[in-house]
Amino acid sequence: MILFDGKTYESSEQDRLLTELEKRIPEILAKKQLSPEVVIEAVACLREDLLKGRFDDLLSSFPSDVVETYKIQAEALLSEEHLHKKLETELGNTFEYVTDYIKGFKQIRVKKMPLGVLFHISAGNMDFLPAYSLAEGLMTGNINILKLPSADNGLSLKLIMQLIEYRPELKDYIYVFDTSSSDIQGMRKMAELSNAISVWGSDMAIEAVRGLAPTGVKIIEWGQKLGFCYITRLDEAEDADKELEGLASHIATTKQLLCSSCQVIYLDTSDIEELKSFAGRFLPILENAVNRNKTEEIGIRARDTLVSYTQRLKGLLGEEEKHENVLRGRSCSVIISADNILELSPMMCNVLVKPLPRDKIGEVLYKSRYHLQTAGLICPEEDRRHLAELFTQCGLIRVTKASDMSAYFPGECHDGEYALSRYVRIVNVEE
Repeated sequence: MILFDGKTYESSEQDRLLTELEKRIPEILAKKQLSPEVVIEAVACLREDLLKGRFDDLLSSFPSDVVETYKIQAEALLSEEHLHKKLETELGNTFEYVTDYIKGFKQIRVKKMPLGVLFHISAGNMDFLPAYSLAEGLMTGNINILKLPSADNGLSLKLIMQLIEYRPELKDYIYVFDTSSSDIQGMRKMAELSNAISVWGSDMAIEAVRGLAPTGVKIIEWGQKLGFCYITRLDEAEDADKELEGLASHIATTKQLLCSSCQVIYLDTSDIEELKSFAGRFLPILENAVNRNKTEEIGIRARDTLVSYTQRLKGLLGEEEKHENVLRGRSCSVIISADNILELSPMMCNVLVKPLPRDKIGEVLYKSRYHLQTAGLICPEEDRRHLAELFTQCGLIRVTKASDMSAYFPGECHDGEYALSRYVRIVNVEE
């Protein structure tokens, strides 16, 4: 399904509509710039209807506690107050100003302007990401072409259509396609229409986008990142069992599908026996968390089962030979490994446990410097500040408690940068 000029079309209309869009873009760019206030008002209307239960039927496939969490987040993060604060935080409170007079020089007017046309290639590992990414493009005044991820269940399109229903003038700035990633010709055409491509996904996906993007198109990468938990002096940590329960709950709820999810649990040790002891302690905690967070939705259960059994088959075929021990629980496992490489886990509640003595942190993290994002800490309170400083010096973007690794904090950046500042350009006009 395609959304074009506020109307829906069959996917077979893609080539014709892209040709029409090429003619429309110059006309739209020559119009008055889209005000962020229009977007904020539309998003605020979406928030109100969401809280009133208008979209409950669209959310019926999600567990009830997940829906409740989404509504709590939407109440705060989609409010007009928060969106205005987001604009101020990410773009500053001055969109236009005249430079001070300096003898011998002319003054110039400095303005923040949209890039023009922003092509979003969104990932499917996070609910609402396609719609949220598009909203950020709208807030910066851009025309937005959105390629939906293959895993999208139609929710994104319905939410975006609601935005247009609230404020019809947004239709000129929104074009949504359900193009397959294998449709290179269609993707290339969208890239050729754009000033910038905002791409979410794996290293392979980003490399593919670089290959199809014309010279001069700005590539805005939101690439694959890795998160880990670091545990030191566990028995001296306040409420150690509660901290482990929080980590297990995080793993169970995210299924380790997010960039911020815990892939590896590092222990501040080089003793393999200590790793085994921890794994035996953590497995029943993880198993309980997985049991509490299991879903009855058949599609999700089928996906999780397939991924888990695929990984187990790989192990039987010898593709996991480096893993010295695997402790299996019901729908989860703890995999003990003697190396200290930061890597993607098998996911779906199958977590790696590895040694990482404190004096090796810098060396290990430098090797993974392109993929660092979130570190969750379980440690005595007096170690927390020092470890946070150490990890950020070594390239980490986020440091949280283990239970909050994938939590959103109002005002935070994404992968070390503010999205809105990447979606604008600075222009200078002589006075």
